[in-house]
Amino acid sequence: MGETLSNLAHQTAFFSLTAGNVIMIAVALGLMYLAIVRQYEPLLLVPISFGMMLVNLYPPIMEEGGLLYYFFMLDEWTILPSLIFLGVGALTDFGPLIANPKSFLLGAAAQFGVFGAFFMAMLIGFGPEQAAAVSIIGGADGPTSIFLAMKLGQRQLMGPIAVAAYSYMSLVPIIQPPIMRALTTEKERCIKMEQLREVSKRERILFPIIVTIVVCTLLPSTAPLIGMLMLGNLFRESGVVRQLQDTASNALMYIVVILLGTSVGATTSAEAFLNLNTIKIVILGLVAFAFGTAAGVLFGKLMCRLTGGRINPLIGSAGVSAVPMAARVSQKVGAEADPTNFLLMHAMGPNVAGVIGTAVAAGVFMAIFGV
Repeated sequence: MGETLSNLAHQTAFFSLTAGNVIMIAVALGLMYLAIVRQYEPLLLVPISFGMMLVNLYPPIMEEGGLLYYFFMLDEWTILPSLIFLGVGALTDFGPLIANPKSFLLGAAAQFGVFGAFFMAMLIGFGPEQAAAVSIIGGADGPTSIFLAMKLGQRQLMGPIAVAAYSYMSLVPIIQPPIMRALTTEKERCIKMEQLREVSKRERILFPIIVTIVVCTLLPSTAPLIGMLMLGNLFRESGVVRQLQDTASNALMYIVVILLGTSVGATTSAEAFLNLNTIKIVILGLVAFAFGTAAGVLFGKLMCRLTGGRINPLIGSAGVSAVPMAARVSQKVGAEADPTNFLLMHAMGPNVAGVIGTAVAAGVFMAIFGV
């Protein structure tokens, strides 16, 4: 009886928990608080934080034969990030970008944070492939961060990179507004933009087809992301596959979010997460995201000057990939200056351009390293 009780006792987590595990469980509970109480991106942070808690309570769940190991393999094969893009395409209206193609410039400007972080990462000791995988956090695009890390063979960094990317996506309403206010004047924030033109159905259908051909011809390695993004949007705009659009944007999207979020959280075991590289990645990611936001706003100011004050610089901050959160932040900050100002649809153009731009940035890195 004594031996049986001893065996049962040693099977509990109390005998295997380390101080690092306890710290990571506390971090997981903190993320759960942000997700459930503060409602910061709960669809992402709830599964991520729960996966983080599980792997630190029972590490074998992430080893071969464990449930979350097989979830993670779908990340490693880049299946889940690509399917997320399918859902995003099916959910997102590309009309504002089509109506105002200049938005592409704002989306491109926001990628400054990505390439700036790449060189900073090199300076503080990361190898070229590691630096590229870390720098893509600046686009605030979780799926692309996971995709690039796996393509560049940076599996050991995937946990910190993915958690940092998704955390900054959820903290967009906190991080961006101070930068936006600091770089713009009250007068600029009050600028009202002209109503966007009506986009025809033909334009909406041709856009995803043309973008796929152009981008995937120039950077074939982006095909999994750009191809799925544009396929989802074609489902939406064609009007003949409503069932496919509904599935991609609802049931499939939510299933993928559960698998992706839980497996990303499960990469954050104490051994993999509590080290100096993680601290560097988190700081670099924040710097990259701040630089990307600032670059978008500053380029918006330049476009404001060149157009005689017809473009509100605030929409430049939406050039990062956090769709549609970044566009909502542009609207919120603009409405604080003038409650009658409506910038949301104008900001959606740079926001969609940012999704494409971050995928293109990832493709450029893959091309550089011959992936």
